[in-house]
Amino acid sequence: MKGVLLVNLGSPKSTKSQDVKVYLDEFLMDKRVIDVPFWLRSFIVRGIILNTRPKKSAEAYQKIWWENGSPLIVLSENLQEKVQQNINDMPVELAMRYGNPSIKEGIKKLVDQKVNEILLLPLYPQYAMATTETVIAEAERVKNEFFPQLHIDYLPAFYGKESYIKLLSKSIQESIQNLDYDHILFSYHGVPERHIKKRDITKNHCKIDKSCCFENSKAHQYCYRHQCYQTTKNVVETLGLDANKCSTSFQSRLGFDPWLQPYTDRTIEKFALSGIKKLVVVTPAFVTDCLETLEEIAMEGKEIFEENGGEEFTVIPCLNDREDWANLLSDWVKDWQTNKLETQEELLWLD
Repeated sequence: MKGVLLVNLGSPKSTKSQDVKVYLDEFLMDKRVIDVPFWLRSFIVRGIILNTRPKKSAEAYQKIWWENGSPLIVLSENLQEKVQQNINDMPVELAMRYGNPSIKEGIKKLVDQKVNEILLLPLYPQYAMATTETVIAEAERVKNEFFPQLHIDYLPAFYGKESYIKLLSKSIQESIQNLDYDHILFSYHGVPERHIKKRDITKNHCKIDKSCCFENSKAHQYCYRHQCYQTTKNVVETLGLDANKCSTSFQSRLGFDPWLQPYTDRTIEKFALSGIKKLVVVTPAFVTDCLETLEEIAMEGKEIFEENGGEEFTVIPCLNDREDWANLLSDWVKDWQTNKLETQEELLWLD
């Protein structure tokens, strides 16, 4: 029997500092998030970050928390329910990479319903070590340890799927069609530059400059930077936007190592100082609104923009639990049922 598992990032159980600390420990101790030796990662996370950051992060979560819980969890549950309504001949479950429900719990729910073949959909449009890869790695670990007879297929990064680009473009168009704006900023979650080079399967293509992301290369299959820039390019072309009024940036950097640039906060500040008065921000690395979109962009980004002379700051919602997004996911599931869906062929770096 077949089943489906949707996997999103996750969220703390509550806005209490202790719950945020537990969540951050699981998240930041992941070797694909902070990719340094365990002893150094433990020193950085448990010796420094967890002694200072949970209180500040808890305050940030309090600003965006809904009455019925974490926005990311609530919206993901709504999405799962809608996909399940569309797919009535197989079970659809939800899991989080960090926090609850865990990937193990999600898989067990399916196995308890006699499922022996799963399509796992990481809800990340672009591939990165700290997103799609860590979801696949954890699912493989759980399968090998607890469910060795289970077969799992994985949906690859879908940033380049025409159906996804059309839907993303449609959602953006709905927000800007009657809006007067000066510029659109496509802000993606940041990753350290070393992650890009680590996942260069050619070992010599990625240079982190203005050229390599647009040169044809098989390295693009696992290159987060390329996939972000390509997403922006595809949307701009689909909507017929003025490319000179659109740009790409990266947010949420951590530590002192170089991360992908330009940085979103500095870009927003620069735009305001340069005379841009009406800025639109879209966050295509996320399919679900969360702390990074609702607080870091919609609140902190707006404050930066207005403090430096900006006047109108518009953040476009993620796809969240839109009916057409649930329908698209359901279509991919149906394609998988009939062996028409391309799934992840190589499970690389799953040590």
